[in-house]
Amino acid sequence: MEQDRRAFLALGAGMLAAPALAAPARALAVTPAAADPIANMIVINALGGFDDPNDRSDDAAKGKEGPSPLILKPRVLADARASGQTAVNITIGYVSGKKEPFQQSVADVASWDRLIRENPRELIKILTAADIRRAKAEGRMGLILGFQNAAMMGDDASRVDIFADLGVRIVQLTYNPANQLGDGSMAPENRGITPFGREVIERLNANRVMVDLSHSGQRTCLEAARASKQPISINHTGCRAVTDVPRNKTDEELRLVADRGGFVGIYFMPFLNPTGHARAEDVVAHIDHAVNVCGEDHVGIGTDGGTTPIDDLKAYEADLAKEITERRAAGISATGERPDTYPFVVDLRGPDQFRKLAGLLRQKGYSTARIEKILGLNFVRYAEEIWAGETRT
Repeated sequence: MEQDRRAFLALGAGMLAAPALAAPARALAVTPAAADPIANMIVINALGGFDDPNDRSDDAAKGKEGPSPLILKPRVLADARASGQTAVNITIGYVSGKKEPFQQSVADVASWDRLIRENPRELIKILTAADIRRAKAEGRMGLILGFQNAAMMGDDASRVDIFADLGVRIVQLTYNPANQLGDGSMAPENRGITPFGREVIERLNANRVMVDLSHSGQRTCLEAARASKQPISINHTGCRAVTDVPRNKTDEELRLVADRGGFVGIYFMPFLNPTGHARAEDVVAHIDHAVNVCGEDHVGIGTDGGTTPIDDLKAYEADLAKEITERRAAGISATGERPDTYPFVVDLRGPDQFRKLAGLLRQKGYSTARIEKILGLNFVRYAEEIWAGETRT
């Protein structure tokens, strides 16, 4: 079976707590619109999902990279709408596995474009920051097409032009292992960016595509941030000073990204707690640390999960154990992934996750203006600088 992060995350998107905390899916109540504290906010998930983790016929649930849905599933759309989410960066294209990276990635763009064309009242493809505001104003769900591995570039940096023309707006340079651009967070050599990686960064800058350093090794992140003529992003990560695992970023990395005008998204992942059992308080702790290091204008959220909860916890646990075993065998697993750790935060899940986070940040003493920045406006500010241009017709 081909392995990738989307399969792993689709299993855990928006799910419940550990077995002792499990509750029926119907317990995930959604805040009524009249009492919605984020109703007027732009909410951006800088890395999320748009899959139904309960449907084993989904490509993602089968372990295929870059889900290619042929229909828009009403429940997924309803949950995304109920969450208050304005736009989400969805992973498409090659992440790992046996498929030819370039062909798979082009095909995935075509599949998502078809989905968007078939559902114009519900979905909008995000190409500019103006499109995000348009999505909010029109009540449509914004989809940002992004890669979590740049392996599809092969040895030809001009392929960046192709994907930029196809509307890919975010390119993550590496996944966990090394590739031809640089080392991922689990590559033990920590060798940094390659000459080809520098070529790709230059091409991404020229095409005004976001350079994402999530999953990268420390040297690759630092060198890429310095090589880029435009600010870079780390769309889904945690803070290593709070929890010391390779997938989290050091203060040096976070500070450099912020100092150069970039964006850092904090995820809802097990890597936020040394035990692997992350809770909402851990998300708040990592956000707070990132704000202290980067400043309140450079921090947001990239949950690395979706908004549709899992209905059958027992079936999920069995699939998760198998998935972790296969990811380890394929060499793409990260330190902190274990069969007993869920790829989500136990008490931030389902359609109310962003409201709950906003409430916890308010309890922490964050102002409404700061919460608005973290939930979405900081990403919009960053997108305005990188993507530029007017909204398309």
